[in-house]
Amino acid sequence: MGANTSQVNDLSQNPSLGSLVGTEAISENDPFWNQLISFTFTSPTSRDSKLLEEAVIPLAKILIENNPRTGNFGALVKIFLGRTKELKISTECQDQLFIWQAHNALFMIRCLLKVFVREMSEEELHMQFSYQERAPGSSETGSEDLLEELICNLVHLIVEVPLLDITYSILFEAVTTLLVLLSYQLFHKEILRDGIIYKYLMLGKCVDLTSRLVKTLLYNFIRQEKCPPPVTHIFESQSEGGGLLYGLASGVASGLWTVFTLGGAGSKLSPDQEQQPLPLPNQSLLLLLVLANLSDGPDWPNPYRQAIKSFKNTQDTSSIPSPNPHAFQINFNSLYTALCDQQRSDQATLLLYILLHQNTNVRTYVLSRTDTENLVMPILDILYHVEDRNSHHVYMALIILLILTEDDTFNRSIHEVMLKNITWYTERSLTEISLGSLLILVVIRTIQFNMTRTRDKYLHTNCLAALANMSAQFRCLHQYAAQRIISLFALLSKKHNKVLEQATQSLRGPMGSEGNAALPDYAQDLNVIEEVIRMMLEIINSCLSNSLHHNPNLVYALLYKRELFEQFRSHPSFQDIMQNLDTVIGFFSARLEQAGSDLSVERVQEVIKKGAVALPKDRLKKFPELKFKYVEEDQPEDFFIPYVWSLVFNSGVGLHWTPQGIELFSMDSS
Repeated sequence: MGANTSQVNDLSQNPSLGSLVGTEAISENDPFWNQLISFTFTSPTSRDSKLLEEAVIPLAKILIENNPRTGNFGALVKIFLGRTKELKISTECQDQLFIWQAHNALFMIRCLLKVFVREMSEEELHMQFSYQERAPGSSETGSEDLLEELICNLVHLIVEVPLLDITYSILFEAVTTLLVLLSYQLFHKEILRDGIIYKYLMLGKCVDLTSRLVKTLLYNFIRQEKCPPPVTHIFESQSEGGGLLYGLASGVASGLWTVFTLGGAGSKLSPDQEQQPLPLPNQSLLLLLVLANLSDGPDWPNPYRQAIKSFKNTQDTSSIPSPNPHAFQINFNSLYTALCDQQRSDQATLLLYILLHQNTNVRTYVLSRTDTENLVMPILDILYHVEDRNSHHVYMALIILLILTEDDTFNRSIHEVMLKNITWYTERSLTEISLGSLLILVVIRTIQFNMTRTRDKYLHTNCLAALANMSAQFRCLHQYAAQRIISLFALLSKKHNKVLEQATQSLRGPMGSEGNAALPDYAQDLNVIEEVIRMMLEIINSCLSNSLHHNPNLVYALLYKRELFEQFRSHPSFQDIMQNLDTVIGFFSARLEQAGSDLSVERVQEVIKKGAVALPKDRLKKFPELKFKYVEEDQPEDFFIPYVWSLVFNSGVGLHWTPQGIELFSMDSS
């Protein structure tokens, strides 16, 4: 960094950077600043952003020591602020040199701030902005708050400057710098509910731009703009001389971050890099999630969450004004498409969850779509590959399904959508299956995975709740889906018997301390498994009571494994719910006996279909409808804030944090 720097290794020896962090104050009017922010930067790939961090740390530490006397950091911030006042005009005039220099200044500020945040408290950081230059020619700026001015300026920049090839890099830096300023949360175990930066964003001058900021960040996500290709030979005549603008041909307008994050100007991306998140859409989504999950204040709600909860479709022509001051409109069709396309990332799944849970306009729109398979299939893919996903991503996917299954129209429509050749489902070839049957298969598989591996009660509960919500609308279940429902019950039955046997043996065993210690575990295991068995019986019963004639395959599977249910007939926990199953098994068994022996599969199915029409509905006892609604836990921020920051830690483009000092989450859960 500095006029001619081209490699990370050069930073410590760079004379311009030495002057910036040194002991001499530099006037804002000094030509030095123009030279300092005119550079290009050939750097390693984003995976080696660690190298940049390591190179900046010693320089930043020298600046921390000298800045109270020189005020050079504040001067650099003012140089940047001065450049950005003309940024919109520069964009309209295609003044690439001006934008490039503003970007470079912000890049340097961001790199320094990242070290400052780790090294000092917010109060100390605030002081670094307040130190005034002591050099001749310095302007007296009075009592302005330079930190708040920088934050407001960054927000203004994001919402005002249009996204073009020549502005992509500075918009990316503006978003990334706000993330860096908010990253104090990483270094605190407790949730930060106040603080200088928090108050500026929640109560400061930039709050008026809340709706525009949220809208812009959402559109950055929706547009999924790739970084522009490096622009060569922009200032060819100057660059050939190797003077102030040395090296511009390696990619000026796209900014030094392009080479930094993508491994060199003009270089072809490897297949692995093609999978890397796009810089601006990814960073914008991360910032949006961080802002949306800031804690409410004692007397004020989070304005960014208010904006996310209340925005409407641009197609919504209703004249009813929103009571929310931060309401805005956005194109729901574009948003829906982006959400469908991006579910492979945790952060896109988390955004979908937030929108479905908090914004009734979005939820209503999603449920009204006739192509819900485009959204549901990526969610099922996440659950199917549960072994490869982190547990939080699986939870979010599962809760999204639970929210969707609260709607009866959704539960009916998914059985009308037919899918062909599901290649990622490898347990069995599925040449044709309804979306509803596939959903059942994937949820059951998730339950079975959980039973054998993680044994997470929360996961079980949500899986079963989704199945229960759908059960009354099960239609034309695929033969394999019907088999898996009964197979899951068989697995639960087997597990129940095993735990019961262990509990009985421990009771008969010696009354030593070891035997007594084991008793509560068996009792708890038995209690949990009986709850799950009860739920499965209720799900089967709900289907039989409401849509028996639509589900001959389930009746077939039930009859084929009828002996499984005998042991639960007299069990006090299951007697009531077993009545209907007994009635169905008895009724169809009798009809099959009447039809003769050695019946083919086709003949059995024919008898079942005719019997389903003949069975009087009043023979089945009515139970309350199974309906479960997702409700967030108390103090959801205790879950979501660490989760969001773990995504920033792992997925932030061009950002590297060393694990030491991270307090918010344990590194194995990040």
